[in-house]
Amino acid sequence: MKDYKTIEESKIDEIAEPVIDYNKVYTYGDYLKLEIDEMVEIIRGKIFRMSPAPRVKHQSISMNISNIIFNVLKGKTCKVFNAPVDVVLPVANKKRNKSTTVIQPDICVICDPKIIEDTAVFGVPDFVIEIVAGKDVKRDTQYKYSVYEEAGVGEYWIVFGEMRFVEVYILENGKYQRLNAFSEDDIIPVKTLPGLSISMDDIFEGV
Repeated sequence: MKDYKTIEESKIDEIAEPVIDYNKVYTYGDYLKLEIDEMVEIIRGKIFRMSPAPRVKHQSISMNISNIIFNVLKGKTCKVFNAPVDVVLPVANKKRNKSTTVIQPDICVICDPKIIEDTAVFGVPDFVIEIVAGKDVKRDTQYKYSVYEEAGVGEYWIVFGEMRFVEVYILENGKYQRLNAFSEDDIIPVKTLPGLSISMDDIFEGV
């Protein structure tokens, strides 16, 4: 007798995806072979599922900041990118497919056009901004902080949307120094883009 499946069972088969092995050390080469619909990041070989689609507040903050930076950089070498764009951080003396960190910063500025390729950015951004959302707090404040520092990202901002403040870190002698925590009516100088400052009012405009 033929074994007929229910509609629900058929749907499960349709969306079945390979199981991610959380004990495996993943590389960019593995990342390219993943056959899953959801977005993931790899940090030091550990795979992280991305949060569901960002909330409106998150996207509003991201657009506010990136639009300011975009307008300032018009006609200049430096370029600003919004997620999703893969940034493959280099591993010393290894080919890019062996890199164990593949991330998608909310916003990043890159001033070296040679590391920008059609499929991804293969190298270190000059300036990165992450907007904390839900369960990503530890990822942004610890895991990503650590790899950005080690890779040599010159400036790192963490925007806490719910609490409406921004922490700014500047790389000095290979280590991040906390410049300040900005809130309310503060104006934040962008150290990696001299002459540019972004006000907290502009960051949270309409939010």
